[in-house]
Amino acid sequence: MGSASPARLTVLRNAGLSPRVLVSDVDEDALLEKLITARPDEIVVRLAQAKADAVIAAIAAEDPAADAKTIVLTCDSMLLFDGALTGKPHRPDVASAQWRAMRGHSGELITGHCVTVLQGPDVVGSAHSAHSTTIHFDDIDDATIDAYVATGEPLEVAGAFTLDGLGGWFIRGIDGDPSSVLGISLPTIAGLLRGLGVDVTTLWNR
Repeated sequence: MGSASPARLTVLRNAGLSPRVLVSDVDEDALLEKLITARPDEIVVRLAQAKADAVIAAIAAEDPAADAKTIVLTCDSMLLFDGALTGKPHRPDVASAQWRAMRGHSGELITGHCVTVLQGPDVVGSAHSAHSTTIHFDDIDDATIDAYVATGEPLEVAGAFTLDGLGGWFIRGIDGDPSSVLGISLPTIAGLLRGLGVDVTTLWNR
């Protein structure tokens, strides 16, 4: 798995997988500047593909002579709110402003997924897709927003919120796949794997 997200890793482990984590070094902000005119679903997919390319290169560099079959899974999530895509706020002031805008409203968490099958260092198949889930935010007051931002949790997560952490207190509901709100849609991944001739049940821990 080419992601540093503990939430994605937990989802996959709970779903019966034991993925190796190999984090890519993609400069997401720089890539976003180049994709400014693309559609939101295209942007998250392109980011996921860029992560996949970096992970595949790292795997090939580790052992160019290896012949094992490897499945590379990468994702990237962003929140579409009020017509604009937002990623990780990084700064407290940005997270606070974002929550003051989002509270009492809804947004679309869009996640790009990329699945690549390798035989040794060679790509034998790749598939990608975007998945969107609607998030309904609670109408919380300024003091609650300040307390949440002060924890640091929303600074390094897409859309400045979590469902499986402290942010879960402030999500009124979701419309769509619950796992996608954690950054990875299991049904979407299963479908991509099927298209590449891989039955997800063969990957489960036995």
